[in-house]
Amino acid sequence: MQRSDTDAAETHFGYRTVPLGEKQTLVDDVFHKVAKRYDIMNDLMSGGLHRAWKNVLISKLRPPQGDRPFRLLDLAGGTGDVSFRAVTAGGTGTRAVVADINTEMLAVGRERAEKRGLGDKVEFREANAEELPFEDASFDAVTIAFGIRNVPRIPLALSEMRRVLKPGGQALVLEFSKVDVPLLDKIYEFYSFRVIPELGKRVAGDGEPYQYLVESIRRFPAPDVFAQMMRTAGFARVTATPLTGGIVCLHSGYRI
Repeated sequence: MQRSDTDAAETHFGYRTVPLGEKQTLVDDVFHKVAKRYDIMNDLMSGGLHRAWKNVLISKLRPPQGDRPFRLLDLAGGTGDVSFRAVTAGGTGTRAVVADINTEMLAVGRERAEKRGLGDKVEFREANAEELPFEDASFDAVTIAFGIRNVPRIPLALSEMRRVLKPGGQALVLEFSKVDVPLLDKIYEFYSFRVIPELGKRVAGDGEPYQYLVESIRRFPAPDVFAQMMRTAGFARVTATPLTGGIVCLHSGYRI
């Protein structure tokens, strides 16, 4: 039986090379394992900095005040962290749709939304970032925080993000990046590969998923390379803003 081009193509899963068609299954397995402890581990891994980084994203997003309708799509946002911030920062017209391919993460997000009284403002949908089940030009903004590097075909996801944006709408991508501060890069390297997997083993009961997460960070394109990927997907006014010495980068682009 002849394999299709998609089956024959290869990609990376951390430092491993795997068939393109298998990566999504492998990523899903990682997040099934960590879903219940995902937010606790984010605090431990980043020293709580992920909260500040997401707040910077919301400041850049600037959801409108008042009752003006504003619809956000938050991709790979299963636990609802970014969406909860957005609807809280915005006015009564701000609504968010969380789209994630992982059912375990979505279940955690729905539970959190109900506990916070945000069930009427945040909707949860199972969806693949490479083939979004939403109409063209149906969102005012699209965000994805620490999720784009887990998508098997990033150019497809970027094209889909642009497709569902309204003209003038903004896409914001928050992702780990390349540390550009001398000495900090050495400390960060040691912490990532020696400390984080051990934390995962002790807190979440399994260090292997966190080993993958660290490796996936190292394989993600440099800011200038990813900025060009956004331009190729059709985004305009593309910017890349490094945060905390380049540990993370906030990428922005508009559908013009």
